[in-house]
Amino acid sequence: MPDYFGLVWTRLLAVLNYLGLRKQRPADAASADTARGDYGKTVARLHDDEREVGPLNAEENRRLRRIKLFGATGSVLILIGALGTGAVPVLQNPVAGMRVLSLPSRMFGTALALSIGGAITLVVAWLLLGRFAVGRFSVEVRHGRSPERRMSRRQADRTLMLWIAPIIVAPPLLSKDIYSYLAQSAIAFRGMDPYSVSPVRGLGVDHILTRSVPNLWRDTPAPYGPFFLWIGEGITKVTGDNITAAIFLHRIVALIGVALIVWALPRLARRCGVSSVAALWLGAMNPLVILHLVGGIHNEALMLGLMLVGLELSFRAIYGAERLRRPGTLVPTRAGWLLIAGGAVLAASAMIKVTSMLALGFVGIALAMRWGATLPALRHAPVREWWGRSRWSVFMLSASAAFYVVVLGVVMMAISLGTGLGFGWTGTLSTGEIVRSWMSMPTLLSVTTGRIGVTLGLGEHTQAILEVARPIAQLVAALFIVRWMLATLGGRLHPLGALGVSMATVVLFFPFVQAWYLLWAVIPLAAWATGAWFRISTIAASAIIAIVVMPTSSNTSGVVLAQGLLAGVIMVAVLTALFFEDRAPRRRRRRASAPDDDETPAASASTRR
Repeated sequence: MPDYFGLVWTRLLAVLNYLGLRKQRPADAASADTARGDYGKTVARLHDDEREVGPLNAEENRRLRRIKLFGATGSVLILIGALGTGAVPVLQNPVAGMRVLSLPSRMFGTALALSIGGAITLVVAWLLLGRFAVGRFSVEVRHGRSPERRMSRRQADRTLMLWIAPIIVAPPLLSKDIYSYLAQSAIAFRGMDPYSVSPVRGLGVDHILTRSVPNLWRDTPAPYGPFFLWIGEGITKVTGDNITAAIFLHRIVALIGVALIVWALPRLARRCGVSSVAALWLGAMNPLVILHLVGGIHNEALMLGLMLVGLELSFRAIYGAERLRRPGTLVPTRAGWLLIAGGAVLAASAMIKVTSMLALGFVGIALAMRWGATLPALRHAPVREWWGRSRWSVFMLSASAAFYVVVLGVVMMAISLGTGLGFGWTGTLSTGEIVRSWMSMPTLLSVTTGRIGVTLGLGEHTQAILEVARPIAQLVAALFIVRWMLATLGGRLHPLGALGVSMATVVLFFPFVQAWYLLWAVIPLAAWATGAWFRISTIAASAIIAIVVMPTSSNTSGVVLAQGLLAGVIMVAVLTALFFEDRAPRRRRRRASAPDDDETPAASASTRR
C-alpha cells in the first residue's frame, strides 16, 4: 500500500523549502545557494544596475527626429481610421452627417486598413526608438549592457506627447468600457446604488447612455471602486447626457494618470539603479499605454499612476535618513507625514481598482525591514530559541501591518462613506468573471478542455471546469505572492521588483485578462528589471498584443480582415521607405556620374569637331 502520508509530507517540505521557510541542513548549505528560486535568487537575476551614458550625437539626433515623425504619422493614421473603426456611441455620434469626417465610417475596409497600418507604424516606431533607450536588441539588450548613448529625458517626454496628441481627439479605441463608465456614473449621480443597479434597471433599456453599453454589461452592476465612480459622478454632473463631452473629460482623467506615471516612473527607476529613459520607454511609452490607456480610456491609467506615486512617496520616507517620528513622541516628522501620504495614495489607488492594494503589502515589508525585521531571524532560529531570536522581527512586521491596515481602513471609510456609495463594491469584484478571455491561462485551459470534452462526446462541462480551475489558479498565485514577499523580507528582491513580479503572477493566473492588464506588471517592472530575458520578452509581448488586438467585431468577415491587414502592411512598408530611405548615397552617385563643369565646354567643342 503506498505511503500517502510520507508522500504528502515530502511534498509539503518541498513547498516550504521553495517558499524559503524550511531550514536547510548544513550539508545542503552549498546547494541551497543555487537551489531553484531560493530566496528569490532566480528572480533577482532580472535586475542589474545600469550606468549613465552620454547624449546622442548629431547623426543619432537626426534619426531620432525621423522616428518621432514616423510614430506621429502612425498616431494620425489611427485617428483617421478610428472615425470608422472606433467605439463610437450609438447615439450622439459627433461626426455623423459630416461629409469629410464621416467618410471613414462609410468605408469600413479602408478605415480598418488605416487603423491596422497606424498601429503597426506606431509599434515599429517604438521598437526603433528603443535603440536610443535600451540599446540595440541584438547587442546591448541581448547581453545586458548599457548603450553608449541614450536620448535625454526631455526628448523622451516630447516624443511621448507627440505620439499621444492625435489620440486625444480620437473616438474610444479597441473597447467600449467607457460607455459602462458613463452609465454607472449616471446611476450614482441619480442617487441609486451602482453596485446593485445595472444600466438597464437604473436608466432603462432605451436611455441614451444604455444604448451604447455592450450587451454583456447592460445588466451587470459596477465592478469598479467608489473613488473612480465618484470621479465619474462629477463628470456626469458637468456634462449631463452629453456623451462626447463626458468621453473627453474621462480621457483627461486617463491623461492625468499617464502624467503621474511619467512623473513617478523615472524616480523609481533611479532609486533602483535603472536608467530613467529606459524605464520611460518600456513603461510609459509602451504602445499598450497609448492605444489602450489613452485611446481606450481605461481606469488602469489612474490606478497605476496613483500606485506609482504612492510607492515613490513611501520609499522616500522609508529609505531616507530622517526619523519617521519625533523622539519620545508619536508625532510624525516630515518623513513620517510623507509615509502616511504614500500609504493614503496607495489606498486611494485601490479604491479605483482593488488590484493595486497588493502594493501595500510590499511597502509594509520595506517599512518592517527599516525597523529591523529580517527573514533569517524567522527562518534559521532553533525551535527552542525561535521566539527569543525572532520576537523583534515578528513585532516589527505586526506593527507595519497594523500601520497600513489603519491607513487603508481610514481611506476606505473616508472614500466609501464620503462619496455616499458605501461598501457595495466589495460584492462586485468578481463581476468580470463572466468574460472568457483567451489571455487568461486558467480560462484558456478550461475552455480548451471543455471543447475537447464536447468533441469526444463527453458533454458540455466548460463552466464546471472554470469554477474549479479559477479558484485553484488564484490559490497558486497567492502562494507565489507569499514567496515574493518572503524574498523581499530576505533582502533578495527590492519591494518594487517583487511587486512587479507579483503583478505578473496575478495577471498570469487571473480569471479574466484584457490586453492592457499586462501593464499592471510591465510598468512597475520597467523601473527595476533590466535582464535580457525580461526586456526581450516584454518588448515582444507588448508589440504583438498591440498589433493582434484589432478594432474588429464578430461581424467582421475574414476577407475584410485579411484585406485590411495586407493593406496595412503595404502602407507601413511605403511609409518606412519614405521616412528612412537614405538619399545621401543616391545624391553622391548622381554627382559622380554628372560631367564636371570645367570639362563640359571642351567636351562640347570636341563633339562639334
